[in-house]
Amino acid sequence: MENTQSSSEVLGLQDDQPAGERIFSSGPQRLRAMMRVLGVIVGLSSLTKLPSMLLGAFDDDGTHHAFFSSFALSFTIGIALWWPNRRGRYQLRLRDGFLVVTLTWVAASLVSAVPFMYAPPHLSFTQAVFEATSGLTTTGATIIVGLDALPRSVLLYRQVLQFLGGIGIVVLAVAILPMLKIGGTQLFRAESSGMSRDNKLTPRIAETARALWWVYVGLTALCAAAYWIGGMSLFDAICHALTTVSTAGFSTHDASFAYWNSPLLDSICIVFMLLGSMNFALHFIAWRHASIQAYFNDSELRAFLRIVLAATLLITLIVWAQQHFHHPAEAFRRAAFQTVANLTTTGYATDSFSLWPGPAPLLLVLLAFIGGCSGSTAGGLKVARVLMVLRQGLREVRQLIHPKGTFLVKLNGRQVSDALVLSVSGFITLWVTCFVLLMLGFNAAGLDLGSAFGATAATITNLGPGLGAVANHFADVGTVAVWMGTLGMLLGRLEVFSILVLLSPMFWRE
Repeated sequence: MENTQSSSEVLGLQDDQPAGERIFSSGPQRLRAMMRVLGVIVGLSSLTKLPSMLLGAFDDDGTHHAFFSSFALSFTIGIALWWPNRRGRYQLRLRDGFLVVTLTWVAASLVSAVPFMYAPPHLSFTQAVFEATSGLTTTGATIIVGLDALPRSVLLYRQVLQFLGGIGIVVLAVAILPMLKIGGTQLFRAESSGMSRDNKLTPRIAETARALWWVYVGLTALCAAAYWIGGMSLFDAICHALTTVSTAGFSTHDASFAYWNSPLLDSICIVFMLLGSMNFALHFIAWRHASIQAYFNDSELRAFLRIVLAATLLITLIVWAQQHFHHPAEAFRRAAFQTVANLTTTGYATDSFSLWPGPAPLLLVLLAFIGGCSGSTAGGLKVARVLMVLRQGLREVRQLIHPKGTFLVKLNGRQVSDALVLSVSGFITLWVTCFVLLMLGFNAAGLDLGSAFGATAATITNLGPGLGAVANHFADVGTVAVWMGTLGMLLGRLEVFSILVLLSPMFWRE
């Protein structure tokens, strides 16, 4: 008989049921269940130090002791959390999922910050947490200046964080957040790619995660091979592949992709940034059925590609008309790369786009608000949400013209329920509210309005580069602004609801 165990059962999360049907344990047992999950996450996070520890020992750069010590520390903490609670049988409810997801990302960021403190560039605790959070959330904002002078082991560590953060985001977006019903993420299940509600990717979250992992690793390996063939060194090819499919943006060079000034490498990067910003459920379906038809059937992907084309042509026209680039082919090449890098919230650069003329810099930052497709590694609001809100707005206009008419909001040719439309509208309202509050906070922390806007956009959309004082890095902003940036990255990556729901007094009441 086919195993039909639900995803919530696999996670150990249980839907809220009538009191007579609940099997609740005491508060301590609930806490032990959460500690068990956190112990596993912290323990697994320790493994991110091993590749850099081995490379540091091979290069004899003096960093392997720092990576081994941080590995031992985080592994010990993970075991200390997991071992006493390993036999707990308490099933966490769905509402507990919000706390577990948030604590997981916070704990992973904290333990991942240690190597940045004890190995070059020897960051402070505040700076190290910012850098680690930027890596795991695939934001790509950095506080480090002088990447070219850092040991290869440290550079690899930054890339590995983003690689692991990328697959974590895919699993979060496809498997976990839809179950928690955060901001209309029910749309982002496999059925948003044309599959029926009862035909999930796989019956279990564990199997879904495994399938997505192989797709993710496969694309990353192809990207690394393409970079190597295209002219990168093997080390740079691997490192940049780790942060391209994850749409993350960390580079091993301060100049990012301008270091090579290669149209071929730029083109390869564009292809894999686009693949990383597509719904990974589509990649899985295409691989499983050996057919690309799923891509053509997805309305979100079609809209995403139209945005890429339209924005590229518009940015090309602006920079060429302003004679920033004198040849149209050069203008198109630079505009295409930066448009895709910003829309997918990867944040790579072949030029300082903040210095481009006219409205080009602002338009490029605003593209990050849209972001990539749902179920991808990209940040932003997601194309599906933007599409739905626009179609809801058009429906209201038609309703005003024809008050007795019946108009539907559709996605992929199917009607979207009013409850889902309201959920998406509520999510965007809270997202914009958080954006405004963060911008005011950055301004109060000493950034001018332009830089405050750029810093907020760079962090909450998980873009990385901003405008003004944070166009290239966050090294010159104060401690308060750095912590606000860390909060902004977590808010953006965890879809704001996951964190904001914890601030509600009702959440903490049984």
